[in-house]
Amino acid sequence: MAADARHEEAVAHARVALACLDLTSLNDGDDAAAIDALCSKAVSRFGPVAAVCVWPRFVAQARAALPRQIAVAAVANFPHGALDEALALSDTQAIVDAGGDEVDLVLPWRAMQGGHANEAAQLVARVRAACTGARLKLIIESGEIVSAQAVQQACRIGLDAGVDFLKTSTGKTAHGASLPAARTMMAAIAAHRRGAAVGFKAAGGIRTVADAAGYIMLARQLLGPGAAKPARLRFGASGLLGDIERVLSGGDAPPAGAPAGY
Repeated sequence: MAADARHEEAVAHARVALACLDLTSLNDGDDAAAIDALCSKAVSRFGPVAAVCVWPRFVAQARAALPRQIAVAAVANFPHGALDEALALSDTQAIVDAGGDEVDLVLPWRAMQGGHANEAAQLVARVRAACTGARLKLIIESGEIVSAQAVQQACRIGLDAGVDFLKTSTGKTAHGASLPAARTMMAAIAAHRRGAAVGFKAAGGIRTVADAAGYIMLARQLLGPGAAKPARLRFGASGLLGDIERVLSGGDAPPAGAPAGY
């Protein structure tokens, strides 16, 4: 592919990635200043991100700082995904009460793999009931689950419970998002009776437009040509915005032999 064509494709992917970006800060040392800085980046000169994602204690601050078009997401049962229904519900209630629009819930994936799938499913269902009206994303920690069959089981738990998105990872483990896991997850969405209403979120290791491009193309392939929009596709990242802005500012086209997607 010629350099000009590669650059045009990169720009198109960058625009999608920006519109679908959950700009994220989930550091242990986050404070009010860090959240102010995050929110100040959420409306770039190229347009707004889809959401910002923060700890529950910063939801009210983020909501007050952002225009209504940008959603505020926060994490529940994060990052360890314990089989702790009280914690998951407490986090969820705090997010909803503070005006949060989206809840990113960690599935008790270790418990599921240890034979407690029913209890894990019950936790997800109760969180779903506790945040009616908010968008619920289920983090299945796909990089740490031992088999494709277990990934499929985690997806079914979320889909049957009524979640709005399946999300790959917390970004806090050794293995984040991957295209093979994404393919399994999107296939599970597409095959489910609720599939047309459910989206996919890649998180953990998505740092460049080239990283995002593979997921954009996979979403179009498996979820439909119109799926590369914020209602069906998200990227959870802190560093991706910088590369998006580089590409949209006219940064160099990726070289021949760049990762699939360019």
